[in-house]
Order: sequence, then C-alpha cells, then structure tokens
Amino acid sequence: MNSQKSLNYLGIKPQKNVFLNLSAAELVEKAINRSEGRLAANGALLIDRSNGSRFGRSPNDRFIVKTPGTEDVWWGSVNRPFEPENWNRLFKKAKEYISGKDVFIFDGFAGASPEHRLQVRVVAEQSWHALFATTLFINSKNPSELKETPDFTVMNVCNIPMEDFKDYGLNSEVFILVNFAERVVLIGGTHYGGEIKKSIFAVMNYLLPKKGVFPMHCSANIGQDGQTALFFGLSGTGKTTLSADPERRLIGDDEHGWDEKGIFNFEGGCYAKCIKLSREAEPQIFDAIRFGSILENVVVDHRRIPDYDSDKITENTRATYPTSHIDNCVQEGVGGHPKNVFFLAADAFGVLPPIARLTPEQAMYHFLSGYTAKLAGTEAGVTEPTATFSACFGAPFMVLHPFTYAKMLGECMKKHGTQLWLVNTGWSGGAYGTGSRMKIKYTRALLKAALDGSLKNVKFIKDPIFTVEVPTECPGVPAEILTPRNTWQSSAAYQKTAYDLANRFNENFKKYESQSTPEVINAGPVSKSMTA
Repeated sequence: MNSQKSLNYLGIKPQKNVFLNLSAAELVEKAINRSEGRLAANGALLIDRSNGSRFGRSPNDRFIVKTPGTEDVWWGSVNRPFEPENWNRLFKKAKEYISGKDVFIFDGFAGASPEHRLQVRVVAEQSWHALFATTLFINSKNPSELKETPDFTVMNVCNIPMEDFKDYGLNSEVFILVNFAERVVLIGGTHYGGEIKKSIFAVMNYLLPKKGVFPMHCSANIGQDGQTALFFGLSGTGKTTLSADPERRLIGDDEHGWDEKGIFNFEGGCYAKCIKLSREAEPQIFDAIRFGSILENVVVDHRRIPDYDSDKITENTRATYPTSHIDNCVQEGVGGHPKNVFFLAADAFGVLPPIARLTPEQAMYHFLSGYTAKLAGTEAGVTEPTATFSACFGAPFMVLHPFTYAKMLGECMKKHGTQLWLVNTGWSGGAYGTGSRMKIKYTRALLKAALDGSLKNVKFIKDPIFTVEVPTECPGVPAEILTPRNTWQSSAAYQKTAYDLANRFNENFKKYESQSTPEVINAGPVSKSMTA
C-alpha cells in the first residue's frame, strides 16, 4: 500500500512523512530520535512524561457520537452522548492538524479469531503510539490479507491544542470519541497508551454481541490437560498474577471473546500494571519487559534501572510487551470452551469466603456486581475499606446494557457446563487493619483444586448471608479459613460486617433490576437491617 494513499479514506492530505507499518526496532529508533523516550537498562522504551500529560485513562472525557444505529447504547455516565455537529467540526480540526505532522501508521487486527477479528488501523503523530499498537494488537503475518480500508481506525492527535474545548462540547482538553457510523476513534490531549487499547475493546464490546459472541474483560490460560480457565477481576485482585501461572500456558491477560468454537484473545500483547513488580513474585512478567516493550509512568535510577516499587509519578505504572516475550504463551491466542471461570475479589472487609461455588444465576448476579474493595489510604479521604462495584468487571468499556453481557455469560455456562467460582484474594480473620491478607499460596491451592477437580469430592455448605456454596476442605489449605465466620474473634462483629457488605451489594444491584430476571435478582446476598 502506498503510504500517502493510506490516509485518503479519512480525507487527510499529508504534507510531511508518512511511516507505514515500521518494525518495532524502527519505531524504537524513531521514538528516541524524536525525544519521545529513551531506553531503560532492560532494553524497554521508557516514555518521557515531562510533558505533564495524563498518566491514566480519562473516563470523564470519553464520548460516543450519536448516530443512527446507536439507539441501543447504554447511555449514561459511562457512555456519554456527543453531538454529530461537534464531531464534524472536531474531526475536521484533527485532520487539518495531523496533515502537518509526520504520521505513523499501524495496520493489524483485534481478535485472534479469523471469523470475528477487526482490522484496525492506528494513525498517530507519535512513533511510540504506533509501537504501542504494534506491541498490543495482532500483527498481520501476510500483508496481502490487509484491506485497503480498515474496519476501524484509531486516530491519535495527542498534542492538538484545545484551549477552545468548551466550544466543541468537551469537558476538558482531553477527548476520546467513538463514532460507530464512520468507524473511527478520535483521541486527543492525552499521551496515555491505554486509551488506544481500551477504545478498541469498547468497540468490540459493542460489535461482537450483535454476532452472538461474548466479549470479556478477563485473562485466560490453559492447563496441561488442555482445559481453559478464565479470570475476571478489578485492579488489585490478582488477575494478572494468578493467570500468569508457570504450570499453565497464558492465552491472554486482559481481553477475550467467547464464540461457538471457544475463547480467543483480542490482543497480541499484554499491558501489565507493574507497581511492586519483582522477578521473585512474577518472573514471567518481569522477564518479558525487554527490547520491544514499553514502560509508562515508571521511575528509573541514574543507571536507568526501573524502580518498580516507586509510585513517584503514579501508582498506575505500566509495561507493554508482546505475548512472544512469554515463553509458555499460546501464540495462536485461542483456547477451548472454559470449564472453570473465576471471579476475583480483594474483599477488604474480610467476610467473603476464600472460594465459593456459584450457580448460573449467582454468577450473573456477581458478574453484574463486579465487586472488590478499595483500601484505606489508597485515595484521599478513604479512611476505611470501601466497596467498589464495576459492572461485568469493566463498566467503563461496556457500551451495551450490562445485562446483555451477563445473559451471555449465563447462556455460555449452561451450554458448555462451565463452573464459576467466587474467589476472595483479600482479607481473612477480620477487615483490613485487623485481619490479614489471604496468603497467595492458599489462593493458588484453591484454584488448583478447582481446576483439577479435587473440590468435586468434598462437602459444600451454604453461606447463610451470601448464599454461595463453600467447600469444607481443600488440599493444602487450613480448613478453618474456608468459613470466614470461624476466623473472626467476634462472631457478632463478623455478622454485622457481613450484613453491611450484603446490603451494599443489593443496594448497588437495584440499578440492574429493571433488566434482570427474578431468578438473578434473588441470587444475591441476604439483606438485613443493621439494627435487627
């Protein structure tokens, strides 16, 4: 494809250089020469943050353009509507802006399934954003399979001046706009690479359900027996750590689809949060960060050795690397129908069991809830554990109503005989500050027992408050910690805290009741007045 012609379909007439599908090495070289970053001691490209740009996603600046066909969008605080007139003016401004810049283009795919993949083109003014796309998306093995016009385009004009942002109906100088009619994502005002990745995930979340494919914000791996497992969980629950198991092959760490054949990775790389990263705890991730990888928000010393313990810039430190950097990764990006699915919750209240078996209806309830807890001190003003709920374990990326995805989960579970488990990677013996964090060796033992079928042979009891089924024993795990009530010094204190969390679950779930079925609504915890 002629590099100049590659922008014709957008109506862009480039006045400078257009770099089409450069290799990772070429893009690293360009980024260094253009002062976008420098090499860290481990060979990764360390992105310069001296420009003061955003260090994470900007959910309040994400919009969906109101066009014919978007009537089924789940409008609200997650999916904010954007007027077509403002889009036309802003898109025109962005095209005029980037036509005067060097342009870097990546062509590849989102989705390892040939039947359901999306051809994606990333058009950027920064070479490292093209490297980000090269690292995170699936690269084409045969350039002839690439269409001249992609299925979706991400255009990133991170440095566009937007002092007049209010005139365009924006909340700030940052914008992430999705136009399904023109099949374009427009990003401006932020350098954060995650916006490129997550915008396409949102697009997949809108398009795939219309084809009967279930999009999921989860990691996936496969055992030596060939059985696939999925791991859902919000930040801090251990999703990436537990799925990167040396005894199992990683399929992907973040985004997958579930179709009639099984599951498939959306990506060709990983985007790992690396705060407190160590080779001892997470050797696969640590060793994957080398030349061809990207480090965002990471502090280095005078020798450019990364200090993964430092949150000087932000706690949201990130490493981007291709799956080929992980020795036992499934490079094809596909797996069979999962036999086990795990919902991970870091329960800082210390009342959820370490592992519990869920019915399909309970699975849908907890999927819609997407629970974990923030710890005291993690944010300004947070002085005690705070319940956090994010629908489908990824509310910021759900374009349709969450029950659309929950229903697909329930249908997949029933059709393929999948068992779903709720796993508490948080506290035991009391809430944060009193109890202690669940030992990872116990969590790994519980997951292993669920995966190898050991838990099928033990007795389960029903938790009287959360109504889930809890095993009474598990190899390698002390029996007393399996029932949270038994680990608390005060049974009354446990009951009060447990009912308090149950009430928070059910209060949060009220916003989904109009779309849910009675069976799912009744699958939640037992609520009780705290004065009863």
